[in-house]
Amino acid sequence: MIAARRAFVTSNPVATKRAVRAILKATDICATQPERAAHHIVERGYEAQYDVAFEVIKSSSYNRWRTYNPDDSLRFFGVRLHETGVIKTGPQKLIAQGTDWRFLNGLKRELKA
Repeated sequence: MIAARRAFVTSNPVATKRAVRAILKATDICATQPERAAHHIVERGYEAQYDVAFEVIKSSSYNRWRTYNPDDSLRFFGVRLHETGVIKTGPQKLIAQGTDWRFLNGLKRELKA
């Protein structure tokens, strides 16, 4: 999940797109080259054992961002957050006023695998 303040995205569209691109490229590397990602995790000291890092990355589904519908995901979690009182806005209003899929849609086309 990626979130940003509307004011930041409006003021810094290039930086926003670069950040989203970097995150999505990293997920693609984890999906297509899990051994490379595991080596990186071990080299940086986030995990001491390569086998553990590799198994965690291998078992995670990093490539699903291409197939999931972000509106459906936001609607699902928006309902849960609204039901528990974490947010006051309903899911439909949240999607209508708080989402902008231009960056994601543009990057999906750009990063076509």
